Amino acid sequence: MKVMILRQNLLEAINIVQKAIMSKATLPILEGIYLEAGDKLKLVGNNFDMSIEYNAEADIMEKGSIVLNSRIFGEIARKLPDAPVMIEVFDGNKVRIECLNTYFEIKGMEPDSYPLPPKVEKDVSFTISQGALKDLIRQTIFSVGTDENRKIMTGCLIEAENSEIRIAALDGFRMAVSNTLIKEDVKLKVVVPGKNLNEVLRILETSEDLVTVSLSGNLISFIFEDFIISSNILDGEFMNYRNYIPTQFETEITVNTRELEESLERASLITSDDKRYPVKFNINDEEMIITSAADIGISKEQIRIENSGMPLQIGFNPRYFLDALKVISDEKIKISFTSSIGPCIITAVDHDRYLYLVLPVRIKN
Repeated sequence: MKVMILRQNLLEAINIVQKAIMSKATLPILEGIYLEAGDKLKLVGNNFDMSIEYNAEADIMEKGSIVLNSRIFGEIARKLPDAPVMIEVFDGNKVRIECLNTYFEIKGMEPDSYPLPPKVEKDVSFTISQGALKDLIRQTIFSVGTDENRKIMTGCLIEAENSEIRIAALDGFRMAVSNTLIKEDVKLKVVVPGKNLNEVLRILETSEDLVTVSLSGNLISFIFEDFIISSNILDGEFMNYRNYIPTQFETEITVNTRELEESLERASLITSDDKRYPVKFNINDEEMIITSAADIGISKEQIRIENSGMPLQIGFNPRYFLDALKVISDEKIKISFTSSIGPCIITAVDHDRYLYLVLPVRIKN
């Protein structure tokens, strides 16, 4: 194998593929990146739960394949001058890397032993802009559960139907749902591990460039122009989240999103992340008083609201509210409360593209 590739192209490919590499594996080859020179230079990372295949533009002088330790190969690429890089396999599995006056010679590993991911099929697929998919994931991923005993809740539900895609996540204390329209009318319902979807989020750009999402068997793939990210899906039935969304409310308020966010940030300075000290909302006709009290001290401030219901006093873990507020771009939001001990939901004032549910914390009078 012998190829010439621009250092920037090589580095971009390595940075993306490394997201699917095991940092500590039982076999050294699983800590490696598979390289194959064919029509392009293909780089592959696979940790069995997620795989990434990147096809980089390169001058292919001699076809072949090799596996290189991901950490060493990545560090070399990052330190090379910004110029074309020559990668050549010789004497079996030895690899020389040359760039201007820089020369490295490292040991590779036998490519036949590398667990290549299965070929991506498109049994069910749809296209969506990177920006739209990025928003869907960003607006829900923070609600993914972390309890490995409830494995299904460590994933995000992705479902498509009637030309709409929806992502939902819940952890037992809060829930996030986000949706948008797509061109294709496909039917799909899978649960994708949150940690894998988080890696997809890191790679997605805020652009109109399209990404194809396809499902084949127990594998969901995100197909970009130069690379493919494939993830296993979780077995089991995701909770019917729609059953948890209340429809009857005794108090509904409209509030400025950023004012509420900033107020809760200040209240959190007192409560920190200590669950013993919730932030209290005291809701009246035209104002909401937000207070927090802990051993270290107290805070209190009021913000203007529009209230179309009853006065209410209720407590929350401020982080659950803040996580939702940080991903909302609307100037104003509607918050609907069922009671002082029941769940509340956060929605937009004039559209239904997202919904957040937060359970309250019991407060002492």
